[in-house]
Amino acid sequence: MLFAIDIGNTNIAMGIFHGETLVENWKIRSDAEKTCDEYKVILRGLLRSSSLDEKQITGAILSCVVPPLAPVFQGLCRGMFQIKPLTVGPGLKTGMPILYENPLEVGADRIVSAVAAFEKHGGPCIIVDFGTATTLDAVSTRGEYLGGAIAPGVRISAEALYAKTAKLPSIEILKPEKAIGRTTVSSMQSGLYFGYIGLVSALIQRFKDELGGGAAVVATGGFASLIRSEIAAIGFHEPDLVLDGLRLLYERNRKS
Repeated sequence: MLFAIDIGNTNIAMGIFHGETLVENWKIRSDAEKTCDEYKVILRGLLRSSSLDEKQITGAILSCVVPPLAPVFQGLCRGMFQIKPLTVGPGLKTGMPILYENPLEVGADRIVSAVAAFEKHGGPCIIVDFGTATTLDAVSTRGEYLGGAIAPGVRISAEALYAKTAKLPSIEILKPEKAIGRTTVSSMQSGLYFGYIGLVSALIQRFKDELGGGAAVVATGGFASLIRSEIAAIGFHEPDLVLDGLRLLYERNRKS
């Protein structure tokens, strides 16, 4: 079985694959202060709750955008499974040319998602990740990673409103009944919810124009389930896109 780990700024997504099938997956909070031993305790508990034996794990791969946590999980894989995990970064074969001016600047999760989206839906394609940041990435017809756009995520925007204004409260991010809010909370929810629909819709259209039309649009990330149904251009929802991409990259690199 394969252990796949995607370490994000807010959450760590972990999945167990048997062949091409994702048999179990979990999300836990990213905490750069936790030690390898603390994460081992968490993972062992999750494996036991799913009736999985750590001895069944024969391979591992991780992507990470929180640098202090990469060695923590590399050590976890060595300690629990006696294997050295593949790590997404320089030297790992992706099968996808990166046409960014500086390829090292692209987040590992963005490349992994692009690989998975192209494998599943072909090109051109646009990946919309509603995560800590809201990111859009474009892949060409030939499977080249072209670049994208980065905006603050919905949660970051809500927290900024609360932190940087004297009278605005902390709110739950929900779809309001109307765009014209009649309370402070509903007004904030309108600005965040409908505002992000407008932001993402406009970026998708601009991406499509630059790609020459007919691109598949794939949504992923924590807030995708809340917002994607409002954006007609989004054709696919892939909540486990990064984990699927990690499996693909592991298959492409395990022999080497």
